[in-house]
Amino acid sequence: MKDQAENLRRRLEARQNQSMAKTIAILSGKGGVGKSNFSLNFSIALSQSGKKVLLFDMDIGMGNIDILIGEHSPCSIIDFFEKECRLKDIIMSGPGNISIITGGTGMTNLFSLDEDKYTRFNAEFSLLLANYDYILFDMGAGITEDSMKFLLCVDELVVITTPEPTSIMDAYSAMKYIHSVNKEIPFFLVCNRVFSSKDGKETIKRLQNALVKFLGLEAVALGYLPDDRTVPQSVTKLMPFLLFDSEAGVSKAIMDIASRYENHSFGEELTLQKSRFLQNMKRYFFGK
Repeated sequence: MKDQAENLRRRLEARQNQSMAKTIAILSGKGGVGKSNFSLNFSIALSQSGKKVLLFDMDIGMGNIDILIGEHSPCSIIDFFEKECRLKDIIMSGPGNISIITGGTGMTNLFSLDEDKYTRFNAEFSLLLANYDYILFDMGAGITEDSMKFLLCVDELVVITTPEPTSIMDAYSAMKYIHSVNKEIPFFLVCNRVFSSKDGKETIKRLQNALVKFLGLEAVALGYLPDDRTVPQSVTKLMPFLLFDSEAGVSKAIMDIASRYENHSFGEELTLQKSRFLQNMKRYFFGK
């Protein structure tokens, strides 16, 4: 265990004084675990700490970030590829001072970049990396061959599970698949819809133990979110739950998770790599 912790420290580099945005993919092994709601509210929680945050809806044809906030963006990533819009021009202002790019069917273009499109995307995305502190990608549930290449490019992965055994197993399978290809990507764990703190801690610990035992993978526990009626109420009102009721248990929990992530207070003094997102895209999309 000590060697694993040392290895994790070695491959991570300090967040402080970084000049480029940290890229974070948020994924789950299965649908219906509250991943998009987490992505939205986690983004807002990071923004409330004074950070500039861009949330990128990466769910092909099923994106629902705009639905959760009750707004429809007139532009999406498809306009970048088909109408040659600038990336900065398809960004919409979201709640809590975050920025949002909707994906939709345009994600198929991103997953199938040729070198000319990559060169243009590289130039545009470099500007975003310089202008934001965090760029979060709300991925579709599960992993496809296309999304796998993209997941290998990000700096960090946050995996959402629930206490349900099928959710835990699907989360484990997703991490096993990614880890088998790239053993350098740090994983962070969040358990959603827990009925007690004991429930949340035990679920994450069970998953961590399995990852260490069978994969030699040390994943970091970020925390857990209670099964709170504030969430469905806020969805009905088309508001992020953090803004709908900042005093709700789930809102306090998401703020705690964001604080732990920002301050890397995981019980270990962890450090994090500088962004290699664009370099990784060249490697995994073109083998260079």
